[in-house]
Amino acid sequence: MRFDEFDFNYDVLDALDAMHFEECTPIQEKAIPAALDGNDLIAVAQTGTGKTAAYLLPVLSNLADGDFPDDAVNCIVMAPTRELAMQIDNQLEGFGYFVSVSSLPIYGGTDGATFARQQKGLKMGADIVIATPGRLLAHLQMGYVDLSKVSFFILDEADRMLDMGFYDDIMQIVKHLPKERQTLMFSATMPPKIQQLAKTILTDPVEIKIAVSKPAEKIHQQVAFCYEPQKIDILKEIFTKKHAERVIVFASSKLKVKDLARELRKAKFKIGEMHSDLEQSRRDEVMHAFKNGTIHILVATDIVARGIDIDDIAMVVNFDVPHDAEDYVHRIGRTARADADGEALTLVSERDRRRWAGIEKFLGKKIERLTVNGPAETTEESVENKRQRQRKKRSRTSSAPQNRQKQGNGPHSEESTRKDRPRRRNHWHRDDKK
Repeated sequence: MRFDEFDFNYDVLDALDAMHFEECTPIQEKAIPAALDGNDLIAVAQTGTGKTAAYLLPVLSNLADGDFPDDAVNCIVMAPTRELAMQIDNQLEGFGYFVSVSSLPIYGGTDGATFARQQKGLKMGADIVIATPGRLLAHLQMGYVDLSKVSFFILDEADRMLDMGFYDDIMQIVKHLPKERQTLMFSATMPPKIQQLAKTILTDPVEIKIAVSKPAEKIHQQVAFCYEPQKIDILKEIFTKKHAERVIVFASSKLKVKDLARELRKAKFKIGEMHSDLEQSRRDEVMHAFKNGTIHILVATDIVARGIDIDDIAMVVNFDVPHDAEDYVHRIGRTARADADGEALTLVSERDRRRWAGIEKFLGKKIERLTVNGPAETTEESVENKRQRQRKKRSRTSSAPQNRQKQGNGPHSEESTRKDRPRRRNHWHRDDKK
């Protein structure tokens, strides 16, 4: 379907023509008509499918056609991170180039002057406010923000907002909104907590779900089966051979990001790290350095990296196996954009074998195995062989005391002697479990 087939305001159509936007993506084709009709909407689609245009274009068109107050906030777009809020604001600038609509980004990590500008903009009113939950709530709590005339309330990447602990903030913001409004919710996944949020803030919504697409064929996918302690050495070897640049490494926690970044720096790689412990100003510095090539490898957590929008990523590495197939597709989809080639490597330790099997089942194929150097047992088969040996060993160990007990004879038997001994506390074993 083409954009010029929608009943958009002419100024919006002019902007799309100037930007050479012609064909809709599946999520845009389904979401835009529902939004233009004034329905509440919940849409499930992965990152990179055109969700931003799916809600910005109908809102812009309605604002351009309708009679909305000039001195009030008419639309709120909620985003989980500063990075995503900035990205939405940039896209809005393009889509609204010919439309007389004002916008105001609201996010943290700024100086006092920026906060004052945000304060002034909220008092005067803006057609579209793009905000992170925490910063908007901070302004609301100061008592000078009026959201009683909001006509459109949009939540982008709602699942990530809840993952980051913003549920209570969102509900506090909703209390300041009028009941008569249009609410649009976009999410990459639909866990129970999202369903509950939808029931709470949406009214008879249109439901749209776009199936997770398979990764682009131009992505060269590989998997390396290994043990957890091997992972860092594997990366060092690969990055040395490839002279790695424009690489994103995803790790499951900020602690892993810090440890991995430290070890790679020791190996003289140009490393940047992104995690929630960094101040926003430092995140901006890291992103700038990565974009201009000063940093070659970016190590990041999923949540923080969500707002990273860079087209020329050469390689994505999953240091840990993603939680599900959707996250896997999201991650590796950051490479091979704009018809470029790309590489994706996933490191699978023993404990992640089952999770990886589920991802391969979704993909409908076995991903190419990468042979890695290190201990002899690094292949998928050898990992399973080790498990079998461990099971056999446990079996022999559990049966041994029974045999000894049968051989015991009288008070000086091994079994009776053991019972009389004081029990030693195995401190090293207890610490190992922590």
